[in-house]
Amino acid sequence: MASKWFETVAVAQRRAKKRLPRSVYGALIAGSEKGLSSSDNLNSFDQLGFAPHIAGLTKVRELSTTVMGQSMSIPVIISPTGVQAVHPEGEVAVARAAANRGVAMGLSSFASRSLEEVCAQHGQVLFQMYWSGSRDVMVQRLERAKTAGAKGIILTLDWTFSNGRDWGSPWIPEKINLRNALKLSPEALTRPGWLWSFMRSGHLPDLTTPNMAPVGTAAPTFFGAYYEWMQSELPSWDDVAWLRSQWDGPFMVKGVSRLDDARRVVDLGATALSVSNHGGNNLDGTPAPIRCVSAIADAVGDQIEVVLDGGVRRGSDVVKALALGARAVMIGRAYLWGLAANGQAGVENVLDILRGGMEATLLGLGKAGVHDLERSDVVAPPDFFRRLGE
Repeated sequence: MASKWFETVAVAQRRAKKRLPRSVYGALIAGSEKGLSSSDNLNSFDQLGFAPHIAGLTKVRELSTTVMGQSMSIPVIISPTGVQAVHPEGEVAVARAAANRGVAMGLSSFASRSLEEVCAQHGQVLFQMYWSGSRDVMVQRLERAKTAGAKGIILTLDWTFSNGRDWGSPWIPEKINLRNALKLSPEALTRPGWLWSFMRSGHLPDLTTPNMAPVGTAAPTFFGAYYEWMQSELPSWDDVAWLRSQWDGPFMVKGVSRLDDARRVVDLGATALSVSNHGGNNLDGTPAPIRCVSAIADAVGDQIEVVLDGGVRRGSDVVKALALGARAVMIGRAYLWGLAANGQAGVENVLDILRGGMEATLLGLGKAGVHDLERSDVVAPPDFFRRLGE
């Protein structure tokens, strides 16, 4: 029997593509509009190089760090992603993998598994929220997160409605009923391994969102929760400050690309901010986070923890982000490829790949640990960086 272990995230992606139905895989790789931002998220890392040393290298390298009060073995956080239909165990498998590898996990409001289930598997869960519903409903979600054991909140603001993608969007049913199952069956039958894994688990892919359910009500479907978000009033900075005031623990605002927005996030008392364009699913044409992170770190990095989210596929990508001022990175698609390819073990495999890549890169740079990285360790073309919102 062939080994399920893979050597790179690229191999995990190829295996995920072979295993998943076309529409499921299409939903994972999608970016908004023309895909300019999603492409830049990946290609920008390739434009950066390193300035290595050849002697005086260190035998031991320290990779651990703390973010939002959470001690982690490597500076990598599992980014919250919704409805993980790539594997029957979904977010529960991811939580076990993150716990085993000593990293914090973001859990989406649109997750297919509940806060309670996931927090039971991992003691370092950061619950992600959108500005969705009434203030009373949002306070209920915060209280539920606290009761479940979540250690922090991630408020995601880098997601706006996109009216289409140039290459077309995959059809996603509101729920899996007999009619929709029959419609999807030609795709599913071409991926018998994926289909069998769900049949063996005793349930079809779950498209409900239990973390969006008000107290005492049934979980809405993904599109039901999406409709609530779409109908909600757009938040002002005063609204964001109010939400932060309702949570007495670590609080991240995700989606910053501008310096003026970064300063506002500092002013409202957040613990951390994430430089992100929602994996290329926000306003298309927004620069890759790696282009913006150094300016933001220079402006506010002494007042708030700066995290980068977008395009990370290798340990060397993590090192580049840290050298440019990030305290840690968040990964999304990378661990979803691992989950699709081999469940919990696949997610652990991805985290091990990132750790190994970081070790090798730090060795070449002559660094004793992640906190020794400097801007001069990275080589960038003259027009690489962006300073937005000055």
